[in-house]
Amino acid sequence: MKRIMVTGAVGQIGSELTLALRERYGADNVVACGRKTAPSAELKDSGPFEFADCTDMEKMTEVVKKYKIDTIHHLAAILSAVAEAKPQLAWNVNINGLYNVLELAREHKCAVFTPSSIGAFGPSTPLDDTPQDTVQRPNTMYGVTKVAGELLCDYYFKRYGVDTRGVRYPGIISNVTLPGGGTTDYAVAIYYEAIKNKKFTCYLDRGTFLDMMYMPDAINAAMDLMEADGSKLKHRNAFNVSAMSFDPEGIAAVIRKHIPEFSMDYDVDPVRQGIAETWPNNMDDSAAREEWGWKPEFDLEKMSEDMLKVLGEKHAKGEL
Repeated sequence: MKRIMVTGAVGQIGSELTLALRERYGADNVVACGRKTAPSAELKDSGPFEFADCTDMEKMTEVVKKYKIDTIHHLAAILSAVAEAKPQLAWNVNINGLYNVLELAREHKCAVFTPSSIGAFGPSTPLDDTPQDTVQRPNTMYGVTKVAGELLCDYYFKRYGVDTRGVRYPGIISNVTLPGGGTTDYAVAIYYEAIKNKKFTCYLDRGTFLDMMYMPDAINAAMDLMEADGSKLKHRNAFNVSAMSFDPEGIAAVIRKHIPEFSMDYDVDPVRQGIAETWPNNMDDSAAREEWGWKPEFDLEKMSEDMLKVLGEKHAKGEL
């Protein structure tokens, strides 16, 4: 049975991935780690939790030894918009934190899952059907750290034999945990505001297409990749994965099918708009489909129906 550590376990993806891993591998076999944010009651009560900063090698080593960890899902990161505001912090967490995890994996024979992002691409990358292997020249600190992270994970596999694996996530949409500081966050907030206020002010402009994915598919991608036959993986640390692509007008139109009175206006944030314009409209994820059987379950229509149902029930209970 695997012994798994999840860094960034209090974050948007980590909080849900931790619970899914505990369900699959046993609660006591999955250790959630966060830097300083208190975990939810569900996260804390369902299995072991440790406060551990990925930039603190001593503490990270202590956790790995204490729980005899053999697999690390490394999700701790500073996201795109925050990274532009605090580039030095982003480098420290996204690169030095990853280096610590890879060194731990080398020394203690751990496998490592580390997500990259559509942010690893840049303005010179083909925006439509973005290839698996293509030019990557991002002009954001977040993107720089993601490209460097992909290369670093490749190096640790080739040089030391560390079983490193990863995907390039698009924007992730969840009905459980709000995101924190990403460029694609509007696609989560719009559902909450549609339920609560029947209106939304979007910080990205109409016509800004971006790849997106519903959280259940994001969770399955992480777990399925780590369970795949490693001998069949050619692109170990940077698989394009996609499920849907839409712009703000597109998601608003689908929401109006369920909430006809929903309205949306625009107050474009130049920082996040500038970032979004350098990211793919949609990625070619054929490599992931061929090498480990990637197949998303949710499209925009199916995701929207589920998001509005779940959030509507929460709102009725006073939980939003």
